[in-house]
Amino acid sequence: MTASDQQHPQRTGMPTDPPGLSRAAGGATAGAAVDPHLLQKLADAHGVGTSFQGWDGLPHTVAEETLIKVLAALGVQADTNQAIEAALAEAELAPWRRMLPPAVVIQQGEPALVPVHARDGAAVQLGIALEDGSGIDAVQEDVREQPRNVDGVATRRLTFALPQDLPLGWHTLTARAGDVSAEATLVVTPRQLTTAQPLEERRGWGLATQLYSVRSRRSWGIGDFADLADLAAISGERGADYVLVNPLHAAEPVPPVQPSPYSPSTRRFFNPLYIRIEAIPELGYLKPRRRAAVEKLREEVFGLNKDGARLDRNAVYAAKLQALEMLYHARRSPARQAAFDEFCRISGQGLDDFALWSAIREDFAPDDPLWTDPAFALGTREAEALREKLGDRIGFHRWLQWICDEQLEEAQRAALRSGMRLGVVHDLAVGVDHSSADAWTLRDVLAPATSVGAPPDMYNQQGQDWGQPPWHPARLAEAGYIPFRNMLATVLRHAGGIRVDHILGLFRLWWIPVGNAPGDGAYVRYDHEALIGILALEAQRAGAVVIGEDLGTFEPWVRDYLAARGILGTSILWFEYDGDSPLAPEKYRTQALASVNTHDLPPTAGYLAGDHVALRSGLGLLERSEAEERAEHNAALEKMLAMVRERGYLPGTTAGGHPETEEQTIEALHLLLTQTPSVLLGVALVDAVGERRVQNQPGTTEALYPNWQVPLGGPDGKPVFLDDLPANARFNSLLAAVEGALRS
Repeated sequence: MTASDQQHPQRTGMPTDPPGLSRAAGGATAGAAVDPHLLQKLADAHGVGTSFQGWDGLPHTVAEETLIKVLAALGVQADTNQAIEAALAEAELAPWRRMLPPAVVIQQGEPALVPVHARDGAAVQLGIALEDGSGIDAVQEDVREQPRNVDGVATRRLTFALPQDLPLGWHTLTARAGDVSAEATLVVTPRQLTTAQPLEERRGWGLATQLYSVRSRRSWGIGDFADLADLAAISGERGADYVLVNPLHAAEPVPPVQPSPYSPSTRRFFNPLYIRIEAIPELGYLKPRRRAAVEKLREEVFGLNKDGARLDRNAVYAAKLQALEMLYHARRSPARQAAFDEFCRISGQGLDDFALWSAIREDFAPDDPLWTDPAFALGTREAEALREKLGDRIGFHRWLQWICDEQLEEAQRAALRSGMRLGVVHDLAVGVDHSSADAWTLRDVLAPATSVGAPPDMYNQQGQDWGQPPWHPARLAEAGYIPFRNMLATVLRHAGGIRVDHILGLFRLWWIPVGNAPGDGAYVRYDHEALIGILALEAQRAGAVVIGEDLGTFEPWVRDYLAARGILGTSILWFEYDGDSPLAPEKYRTQALASVNTHDLPPTAGYLAGDHVALRSGLGLLERSEAEERAEHNAALEKMLAMVRERGYLPGTTAGGHPETEEQTIEALHLLLTQTPSVLLGVALVDAVGERRVQNQPGTTEALYPNWQVPLGGPDGKPVFLDDLPANARFNSLLAAVEGALRS
């Protein structure tokens, strides 16, 4: 993630949002001032924080104007006292207007009560339709409440107890009162995700990499799914249990494409850029002329493999799309056609809608008015007319997702064959771009006129705007959390684990209204019990481990809650401190993935040399002199290396001795982490080959730094190919050191 609140040390002791409002941003938008106490009460009712504790440890109040805008994005008018009072009354009455809650998410084995609202005096039944087709009745509790007038109807709230032995899964609640009925989604989630428990008996380690940067001599200038399979096989043979990759979410359907894997078009489907053309069976049945055309396309971009400075996604994708067009129109065998049809059936309407967006997006720019025109929303006559007109193009984009699915399945098979216990671990981005497929197809469950980001912190004192629309908490619940479930199920389909970027966003997100500066936002709370529960359910069903990227500013109870639900956290060596000293390895968390660095920092070789200081200075990102920044970096680095020496992992420099080499230091830092109790350890591929360049420099644009476009290279900057890893002494030495230390 490009967010710098993912990069600084964790800060504990953060209270929940303290009271207080500010008019620093100019007060209410309607001219007349609103009652701040009423506004605060309304914000609380809708989960909007009126203040927050910043990275500086001080409370910061949220401007009234910002609160009014955030509430507006939630569909709540709050620009006058009259509007606020009406909204408060509606918030109080809204649950009584519903027979059932929009969705009920519970933990298996825990007592759970469901409120049912019905006309006073009516006989009410509540049934549960289980996903296996069977049914069971809930029992009404003897809870007596006075009826209340709801829109002129005397309405009573009855309470039903759900059986505690309900099976895990997605079920349906059905309430009946005479001729009135209602349904709601019921999700039974595991109290604790158990998939990481075997790692407590035998700890594991794996490689972390940006797949697009990892090329073989068979690549088309970009790392691909076949390269992923080969990397898994190579590292699995050396004892690795997983390969963690960057988000593989789909980007734009045609060039130019967004370089950042953390700003995708959808989080549910995958990027055809990673397809290995030669692994598609139909290639072998192309007529000679078309086969030659595919080979020519490969030759046109094959030379890009030799470029060690910068990747060219657009050239590669343009060539691959031409080849894929030819393969799509090649006749498939009956068995292959049946497999494609089954994939489309399983993927359902979500795949059809994504393919429709892709087909339209081929011809319409991302800022075309069509995307925000209600007349062209999904389900409208105009949208359905386009669906019929673009049938072949829709078929092509559905087919691309099938090929992605097949090749990801093979990569996971290769990983498990090599001896890995987890295999491929996918990365789930925080959100999608405003001009994305999800922004169009899921507009009903996303909040309009706002973006998510991060408040000001020590790295970005103006805050950050990630340009991504957030889930609308209430509308997502109204949809039964199905869009969230579908996204997770697809990502986990061929995975042994999932890393959830900024998992704190499942608890609260920083919303920035359109037109506001990044720092002028507010936190909006989510139903974390529901979202974390569904995440645990889908991971349990997939047999996958969940790793939450829980760095940055957070409330102290969050980590304890995640650990109790069986979700691993993230510990980065450079960020783990005990006061002013590096945290001793034995004090690390057990339920965590511990690693030396992260993709928003330079590889360890570059970090040791302070390359990031020089880079940030050259880009004008420092708030003080380069000398001051370097002095602080060197002081912190020396504290860490002193601990490493004290633990006996580095010889140090003594009379007649020799200073440690960069390679020795990198191995020593990883050996230090093997002494932690953390159940998973991460080894960055860039560290294993001596790369020094950072993949992403937060706070920069493409004009300043080629973020997410740096190919894997060695200490000399020359490309490092997958084919050479088995004989790469540095690679083998680091992996053997980690494996040996864990198994000794």
